[in-house]
Amino acid sequence: MSKPPPVPPVVPLPSQSSVPQPPAPPPVDEGKSFLSRFLSIRTVKLIVGLLVVLIVGFLAISLISSLGGKKDKNVTLTYWGLWEDPAVMQPVIADFERENPNIKVDYSKQDVKEYRERLSSRIANGAGPDIFRFHNTWYPMLKEDLSPLPESVIRKEEFLDNFYPVAEADLVKNGAIYGIPLHIDTLALFVNRDMFQAAGVNPPASWEEFRDYALELTVKDEEGNIKTAGVAMGTFENVTHSPDILSLLFIQNGVDVNSFKPSQRLTDALNFYTSFAEGDESVWNKTLDNSILAFAKGNLAMFFGYSWDFFTLKAINPNLSFEIVPVPQLAEGEKIALASYWAEGVSSESKHQKEAFLFMKFLARKDTQEKLFTEESRTRLFGELYSNKNLSERLKDNSYVYSIVKQAPFARSSYFVDNTFDNGINAKLNTYLKDAINSILAGGSAESASETLVNGFNQVVSQYESQTK
Repeated sequence: MSKPPPVPPVVPLPSQSSVPQPPAPPPVDEGKSFLSRFLSIRTVKLIVGLLVVLIVGFLAISLISSLGGKKDKNVTLTYWGLWEDPAVMQPVIADFERENPNIKVDYSKQDVKEYRERLSSRIANGAGPDIFRFHNTWYPMLKEDLSPLPESVIRKEEFLDNFYPVAEADLVKNGAIYGIPLHIDTLALFVNRDMFQAAGVNPPASWEEFRDYALELTVKDEEGNIKTAGVAMGTFENVTHSPDILSLLFIQNGVDVNSFKPSQRLTDALNFYTSFAEGDESVWNKTLDNSILAFAKGNLAMFFGYSWDFFTLKAINPNLSFEIVPVPQLAEGEKIALASYWAEGVSSESKHQKEAFLFMKFLARKDTQEKLFTEESRTRLFGELYSNKNLSERLKDNSYVYSIVKQAPFARSSYFVDNTFDNGINAKLNTYLKDAINSILAGGSAESASETLVNGFNQVVSQYESQTK
């Protein structure tokens, strides 16, 4: 039998005095009036209000200071160039930095080998330059990498007033400006002064004169081997700037080099070019030295080149006597020359677009181009030729390059140009052009060569024009 549960002890109820009571309200000071108590409350509120004002003011000052710090924050722009050494560019950059003390520009001269591919790759990876140099024909390959320049940098009207029409055609797309050219260059005719004086002739103004002088100035031995060539034309591999010469012929003969189509004009231009290396009246062939070397040696009477070829020729033969004149023109029709030049652009992935645009605005100024030309001229006979057309007369006394600048107002551009080292649109199109010339020299028809060339052109250009990042 189990035991009953224990009985709990009896707990007495607490008395009223032992139950905890709420604290009594503070005694009212019967000596204070309602007004004095009210004033005490207002004093507390006033103190609290002052504290709130102080806190808000402190936060506002901190915010303004923070915003001001961002505005004045030091920024370093990365600038990729190609041809000029840092010592040449630094005095120009220093002027900009003095005007903009919170912006530094880190300029580096890039290796031209695989430059275009490296540029696009680095930009895509977010590690590219803020500002970079690019060839005037590269827009289809770089359109996703270039930022359009706002009107704060340069207005379109200002661009047209300062730069040549060819720059508008190359750098203004759909109304937006994508680059600032720092120089201009056009294909020109270099003539051996001694040979022309000995023959008693002046530099040719027309292609008819050009053809006659090329024959007259060519010297062959008894076996028909060329000892001194009248001009370097007709072949491809050993003619410096052969794509450029062909572009000039195409454009002057009415071929649309931006919308290539088979035509008699294209066929005629190919036949004219190759005629200088064919038949008994040939003045050039593939066994001869490269044309720039042949001209430097005094074995060539006429050579097509750009302003920078001047320095190459003088480096090979300092005593060479030559002059630079405009390219020949057709007897009828407007004057047309060929331009090949470089421009500066802003990366679409730059983290410092505002500062980069400020630098571009600085580069577009006339006084900047003058300063750059001065600095370049300290290390060589002349600097890069002014892209600002309002400065062209400054070169009037330079007998070597003024003829090159005089052609700029009527110069056009073409994808068929050499020495861009792009491994892209220029190089691929030049390969098709080379095959066309070689097929004609091997006995093929110019009509067939032109059809193959047009097909290759359309394939390559459509590839790059349709590419997106």
